[in-house]
Amino acid sequence: MKHVLLALLFPMALTAQTVQQLTEQLGKTVLYGDIALSSDGAHVAWVQSTAASTSKQTCVRGRSENTAATVVRVPITGDRTDFDPAWSPDSKTLAFFSSAGQKEQRQLWAVKADGSDPKKITDLKGYAARPRWSHDGKQIAFLYIEGAGGGGPLMAAAATTGVVDTAIHNQRIAVLDTASGKLRQVSPENLHIYDYDWSPNDRMFVATAAPGPGDNNWWIAQIYTIDVANGNATSIYKPSLQVALPRWSPDGNSIAFIEGLMSDEGFHGGDLFTMTVNGRDVVNRTASRKTSVNSFFWQAPDRILVIEYLGGGSAISELSLTSNSERTIWKGPDGIHAFGNFPNFALSRDGKFAAAVRGTYDSPPEVFAGPLGEWRQLTNNNAGLRTNWGKAESIEWTNEGFNIQGWLVPPAKVEADKKYPMVVLIHGGPSGVTTSEWPASFGMSRAIIAALSARGYYVLLPNPRGSYGQGEEFTRANVKDFGGGDLRDDLAGVDAAIKKYPIDPNRLGVTGWSYGGYMTMWTVTQTNRFHAAVAGAGIANWQSYYGQNLIDQWMIPFFGASVYDDPAVYEKSSPIRFIKNVKTPTLVIAGERDAECPSAQSYEFWHALKTLGVPTHLIVYPGEGHLFIKPEHQVDRMEQTVGWFDKYLKD
Repeated sequence: MKHVLLALLFPMALTAQTVQQLTEQLGKTVLYGDIALSSDGAHVAWVQSTAASTSKQTCVRGRSENTAATVVRVPITGDRTDFDPAWSPDSKTLAFFSSAGQKEQRQLWAVKADGSDPKKITDLKGYAARPRWSHDGKQIAFLYIEGAGGGGPLMAAAATTGVVDTAIHNQRIAVLDTASGKLRQVSPENLHIYDYDWSPNDRMFVATAAPGPGDNNWWIAQIYTIDVANGNATSIYKPSLQVALPRWSPDGNSIAFIEGLMSDEGFHGGDLFTMTVNGRDVVNRTASRKTSVNSFFWQAPDRILVIEYLGGGSAISELSLTSNSERTIWKGPDGIHAFGNFPNFALSRDGKFAAAVRGTYDSPPEVFAGPLGEWRQLTNNNAGLRTNWGKAESIEWTNEGFNIQGWLVPPAKVEADKKYPMVVLIHGGPSGVTTSEWPASFGMSRAIIAALSARGYYVLLPNPRGSYGQGEEFTRANVKDFGGGDLRDDLAGVDAAIKKYPIDPNRLGVTGWSYGGYMTMWTVTQTNRFHAAVAGAGIANWQSYYGQNLIDQWMIPFFGASVYDDPAVYEKSSPIRFIKNVKTPTLVIAGERDAECPSAQSYEFWHALKTLGVPTHLIVYPGEGHLFIKPEHQVDRMEQTVGWFDKYLKD
């Protein structure tokens, strides 16, 4: 009811027929996630939903190139949300998590390769994710928080009442014996496990882990080996930055992992390292490459398949450990990654076949599969969708010695001798990247791109210093300089766009979510070039934020010290310090239970603007975390955003 009243007080966005029609169309987009390819490459599985729904169902299809081949939805009755399909080594069984019949409680299910004969094989009480079969197919491991919820800091935070210091529930590795159904937790109680991999002989795990609380301590995680039989854990590598995706080599003699400056768990980027299983002979295999590795697969003891962000797109390459050379197999404008949050790529055991969910600003997502780099389209659910927005272009500009890439989406229709408003949409992170993606995701701000373009705006999506895609030096270029060089990069991109396209410099807007929300708040305190702003899940005051959020460990790699040791470095990048400079009408949006960027930060910024007489509104969506889940909130957020820009930037 609270949110409904807010919408009634601020209804201008709800009257735009174009946006409403676009919302209905985008809501019909079929989305594919958690793609998995059987070990023999013969079957593809994925979790399927629509953009306007929270229901997700597991689907299975043979890898036949016949577009008429049958897609089987796993026949479990009732509403459900499925997650994380994983194939057995013999390719005969698919395991996956589903909430079928149990509301929010996930259970592990198993079906035959053709999607038939579903069986629930666990009776869990708590959060569970990322199932992985042992190499002999006799066991399934997964991450488990017994008796508690989970899902990471993107999700809505639980209410913090009572004795907070004792409310730590570590995520552990649990192992299910498939024959007996016996479940045991293997990893130590005092470690929170983030990611893991079976050793080739199934006797050990390698894992990234840290003492709890888990959401906070991923940024200080180390690499451990864990004995499957007795649970003994040994730290073998303490990184200088963040680590992700520890993986055993096929011969069991080496471990590879990604290390780099990463601002969010699950959104990986950095350099690829290898080391011996005792943590020695650590070698950076991609130090000279102007890319950011996000995923990889061992192909042989001396060969690794690397997936990396390249500029505003992706590339797949084969890395020879003998010569430390790479051979590019494929590259494209879309964002491809195999692990972490929202994976969309999978590989067969022999590395010859791949499956991927592919989509760009100009083509809706579909499932593709086939020989690596030569995959063909398997699904056709979105064939009837049409773009109501302009054709995206990759643009480049230079600033202060950096080559910057971004995407520009023009209005749906550009008329001669007419100039148009432009909105700059800044990505989160800051260690992140904007790639070409069909703009149907309401929860991740993508749909706002389509809505603005359909309403007659240019949309600029820059990848300034601090982003992935140009190597670690580029990603680290905003350390201790939040809002400095990256804002100058963004403004240089605005100048480049205005110079080349019919954009009205007097009708500029800026928006973003998370770090993009911070950058929006920061931008309007540093320049009056923008005449409207929408700050989503932003950060107004780095000093107060340090003590309010539930993941403060992420800040130290970027600021160099805690706020208690060096408050000045936090103050200099805080928008609130320059709040009296703001003239730009600013809409402020937040989720009530955001653990990453607490709504108190949005309240502080809004309160200051209101006190100073700057046009502003604050909308706090009830029950939402950093990632909005409820479709009605996702859609309303988009409509409120477009409405705000219409009010201040339209003729």
